[in-house]
Amino acid sequence: MEIKRKFILRTIAGDHILVPVGKDAIDMNGLIILNDIGAFLWEHIPQAEDENRLVQLLLEEYEVDAETAAKDVREFMDKLTTIGIVEQ
Repeated sequence: MEIKRKFILRTIAGDHILVPVGKDAIDMNGLIILNDIGAFLWEHIPQAEDENRLVQLLLEEYEVDAETAAKDVREFMDKLTTIGIVEQ
């Protein structure tokens, strides 16, 4: 998995916000707000070889069942792929 666009994750007043930088700040109109799990996943995308690894990391960090973790990871990655931020 690869992050295709440049974003910086910032936490401001308890909100996790993906802020586009460089050329992507011009191309992308707006910010992306993440919940705690989204921020956790975002931070681990560069090191994860696939979605299964993200699911495993989620299971290790949070009290969640495998089915819910897999569903959450799939939905998150689908959204990032749809808007062109991540390439799987």
